[in-house]
Amino acid sequence: MSREVMAHVFASQNELGCLCDEAVYQNDIALRLEAAGLGPVAKEVPVMVSLRDFTKTYYLDLVAQESFISELKTTITLTKEHDSQLLNYLLLTETPHGKLVNLRPRSVEYRTVNAVVSATERRLFTFATDHWRPQTPRCGLLAEVFAELLTVWGAFLDYHLYEEALIHFLGGESRVRQRVPLTRAGFSLGTQLIMLVTDSIAFRVTALAPEARNGYEAQLRRFLALTPLTALHWLNLHHHEVQLLTLTR
Repeated sequence: MSREVMAHVFASQNELGCLCDEAVYQNDIALRLEAAGLGPVAKEVPVMVSLRDFTKTYYLDLVAQESFISELKTTITLTKEHDSQLLNYLLLTETPHGKLVNLRPRSVEYRTVNAVVSATERRLFTFATDHWRPQTPRCGLLAEVFAELLTVWGAFLDYHLYEEALIHFLGGESRVRQRVPLTRAGFSLGTQLIMLVTDSIAFRVTALAPEARNGYEAQLRRFLALTPLTALHWLNLHHHEVQLLTLTR
């Protein structure tokens, strides 16, 4: 199936060129696949993930024969973020493989993305809380909601999804996303938008591998020192390990 789909992707770019919008390629490739008997082909297929009153809907660019997912891009080059996006879709739909396709370069850039774990395996994770220091009831709520999200959805999903859900359950965008002043040596440097648990405690969600954590922690501490905040809760997801850390001034 992959080979047949890609043949029509190449044919589309060969005829249309490499300067069209993503939606144009999406329509053209869908028409070509249907004409070649590789249908049904669905565009912008909704995939919903929810917990209680939180709902997030993603849209799959192309799905052929109800099983082959193609994520189309028109960008300078494919990045790890694009891989993560498609992986997120594969995990949510429990689909083993998908194709990431970039039609902007002169020669089509593409690669296969594989779902690395099953739905059951995604729910096997450990919490590292040795450096977690909840300071208010809302800090406890942050950890409780995070644990619930992982229990229901499992790990490995796009960390922005967990972040959006946390913002929702902590009171919504207007309450959680706030600007705080940054200063150095008594001089104002402006304000920056961050996520707050309380007026004096922020939080950050990441998905960093172990080798990147120390360097990132040093950057978080530098940032915290510029703010009037007393603490920053750092929630990091990496495969089956979930870390909750509290950084203080």
